[in-house]
Amino acid sequence: MTMPWRVAVVLPAREGFSPGAVGAIGLQVAALAGPRDVIVGPPLDGPSLLPDHDYRAVQPGLWPPGRRSLRYAAAIARAVAQTGAAVVEVHNRPDTAHYIARHRLEQRVLLVLHNDPQGMRGADTPGQRRDLLRLMDVACVSGWVRQRFLDGLPAACARQVGLSPNGVALPAMVPPMAQRARRVLFAGRVVADKGADLFVAACGQLARTHPDWDFRMIGADRFRTDAPLTPFMSDLLPKAAAAGVDMTGYRPHADVLAAMAQAAIVVVPSRWPEPFGMTALEAMAAGAALIASPVGALPEVVGNGGLLCAPEPATGLARAMAGLMDDLPAREALTARGRAQAARFSIEHARACRDAMRDAALHRGGA
Repeated sequence: MTMPWRVAVVLPAREGFSPGAVGAIGLQVAALAGPRDVIVGPPLDGPSLLPDHDYRAVQPGLWPPGRRSLRYAAAIARAVAQTGAAVVEVHNRPDTAHYIARHRLEQRVLLVLHNDPQGMRGADTPGQRRDLLRLMDVACVSGWVRQRFLDGLPAACARQVGLSPNGVALPAMVPPMAQRARRVLFAGRVVADKGADLFVAACGQLARTHPDWDFRMIGADRFRTDAPLTPFMSDLLPKAAAAGVDMTGYRPHADVLAAMAQAAIVVVPSRWPEPFGMTALEAMAAGAALIASPVGALPEVVGNGGLLCAPEPATGLARAMAGLMDDLPAREALTARGRAQAARFSIEHARACRDAMRDAALHRGGA
């Protein structure tokens, strides 16, 4: 179902929307965009991901006085008023969604949450989350995020909080496991929350026992080519070199997907409770054997399509990696189950869920 009316899709103030500077939210906005969507966000660092779509760049003004986030919300509200959108879809910023709903009382608003709302400005308390539901509908990318939003709220609030999962493009064909590089891959932000140091530590335990395998990390502190060299990365670089891990730095999303399609194993060793786990989903779709942490929404996304393993201590992670490295049939079985699991999160399914949430927001209160 394609929405016959216009939707203004609002990006967070720090979310890029160009090939060389884009994160998970921007990629999903691009993947699920309808033909009449207008994207509203910060100035672009290059060409738009969707050159055929209307992109409205917004800069915070001087009014109203206060935090930059408040001034960004005010600028967004002015921009969406000019789009003629029936629904404003605000991604991951409850305070921005609240500002728009309060200052444009007839505007239908859908808040799409990609992260734990209990750590967000404007949604961290049950009272704030209930106030949001008086003004808008809420879509959550996972059951875990939805549960976190509804925590402490009356049961009746659940009808306004829907599930709108991320989607993945499932390649029709992927290289068979026997033809893949003997490579273990980490892809994502190189930060402690993502377990980058645990991956390096585990690889260090396996480099000598598995000399015919190689280990690679793609990513930086941020999703952009000019990502800074942080203290965490400065500390990790010599450890990675000693462990035989090739750190390639930030790469465009297409390069990451290509690397997943060649690697035998992809590891997602997050400490942080992942609110969805897009890297895990993309790895399964690409046909890699997946090892992922059993935290946040990863169990519901991975299902039986990957091996769930606590990444700490790193010795346990190393054992799980070695088990797959030494067992081709086990890797092949994971590939089959992972591809089947990824098919449950197709782009078509994700778009249908989002369209249903948009429609519910439009007809909120019988409008």
